Amino acid sequence: METKIINNSVPINTAEELGHQAIELLKTLIATPSFSGEEKQAADFLENFLSQYYGIRTIRKFNNIWCYNKCFDFKKPTVLLTSHMDTVIPHDNWLRDPFTASIHEGKLYGLGSNDSGASLVSLISAFLYFYEWKGLPFNLCLALTTEEQNSGKKGIRSILPDLMPISFAIVGEPTDMEMAIEEMGAIVLDCTSSGVSGHASLQECDNAIYRAMRDIAWFSSFRFPVHDSDHQAVKMTVTEISAGVRHNIVPGECSFTVDIRFDHHYNEKEIMNIIRNHTFCETVMRTNLITPSAIDLNHPLVRAGKQIGRATYFSPTSSERSLLNMPSLKMGPGSPSRSLMNDEYVHLFEVNDGTRLYVKLLESLSGIINQHSEIGYDEYNQDSEAELILWKS
Repeated sequence: METKIINNSVPINTAEELGHQAIELLKTLIATPSFSGEEKQAADFLENFLSQYYGIRTIRKFNNIWCYNKCFDFKKPTVLLTSHMDTVIPHDNWLRDPFTASIHEGKLYGLGSNDSGASLVSLISAFLYFYEWKGLPFNLCLALTTEEQNSGKKGIRSILPDLMPISFAIVGEPTDMEMAIEEMGAIVLDCTSSGVSGHASLQECDNAIYRAMRDIAWFSSFRFPVHDSDHQAVKMTVTEISAGVRHNIVPGECSFTVDIRFDHHYNEKEIMNIIRNHTFCETVMRTNLITPSAIDLNHPLVRAGKQIGRATYFSPTSSERSLLNMPSLKMGPGSPSRSLMNDEYVHLFEVNDGTRLYVKLLESLSGIINQHSEIGYDEYNQDSEAELILWKS
């Protein structure tokens, strides 16, 4: 796919111009279907944009694209900037064409505009802003990934072993450009209630739907006890249900799916033990477990965000942070409440602010590290949530 959206004869590098360019990039991505596992066209476009227009050497695995800043220094820590290019399949009840980028009253409509196209193009813009900088006290790795929406094996998890060692990461997801310092893990549970099938007129039948209803009522009302948290430690939501083959046959089986979000107060084994002790259905946990993630409030990334006026919060949603084995911060333009909604949109000012605030965040991070030039950053003890380990240079 050719890069046709750029009208400038030479690459642009100012934050304001990059913000405007980000909107044009997002328009093109909206017009390029990129369902999870089908991102080739979007990946081709992004790869060509970076390599042909900016002359950046990119690396590709499957449909994931990544690259590094021009002045990469092996002695410096590396910050990962990452977001995903894939989208869900749009619902039938969209009123607008999901693949037509339309602007109305300052809103850019289109599939993936909010989740997470705005974050993707804003991170690209921030990376381009710093690409040729020689004085950065850290390296940058930009990773544009795939298969986030379906937790696929060919997404970010497939490239992590191939990246240069990463010290910490910024994950681009819609957060209103606030800092999600902690987010919930996720479990998907397949449940089956069994009864006795037969004709609806018979008394001997045992309706599996009624059995499922009792367990579903428990899932909807049970609260996991927790003493030191102001939010629900475990949230269980029944999202799918299936039973019956004909109107006059009592079903002998009813299957349903439960989406479970949980924080650090409980692990998956504790959650499953409680569920199995309170329900009668057969439960099978899917393999795409997402563990909770968090970053210490004293981490340089969080301190940098606070310096530019960004607030911290607990995110009830999950992201690819759980796949990263380094401290990470979820932050991006757009609202989490608009994710996966019909007629998805992002405000134009949110895209411009995304570029501007990502640049300010990295500038602030640079200042924090330069203030301690005699100290280097090593690794973070994620198991104990301890402070960042420092070592003398």
